[in-house]
Amino acid sequence: MLTLDLTNAPRWHDLAPGVRVQLRPLTTALMVATRTDPEVEAVPEDATDETRAMAFAKALVRRAVLDWEGIGDADGVPIDPSPEAIDALLDIWPIFETFQLTYVSKGLLLEQKKNASAPLPSGNSAGARATARVANPAKPTSPSRAAKGRAKTAPRG
Repeated sequence: MLTLDLTNAPRWHDLAPGVRVQLRPLTTALMVATRTDPEVEAVPEDATDETRAMAFAKALVRRAVLDWEGIGDADGVPIDPSPEAIDALLDIWPIFETFQLTYVSKGLLLEQKKNASAPLPSGNSAGARATARVANPAKPTSPSRAAKGRAKTAPRG
């Protein structure tokens, strides 16, 4: 069952021990806005899929982050989210992976669920009834026609 959170309130996501970000809900409006982000549209057509994915992820996070905790500059002084700081945060592989798993993958799982087909009552499907009889292991199988000798043919005439 799909459950709807009608509050659409921002949520905190833990990205690493002591590091968490407050993110807007992953909505259609947020995804559409990210697709038309100038930095996403500026990616060259011959760019690799990885380059496109990273540009999209950074644009999405820049739009989604409202606040964060546990992130500071080189001297350990806490800093506020900024486009440059968000991009630097996503350049840290474990942070990027956790963000993908805790935020983006929920939307992908929903996409996967809606594309699944229900089992069919007939055909080659998980929900179909078996059409073959169950073999009886106690009863030996009969030899094939070839093993019995020449198969009988219809009279010619």
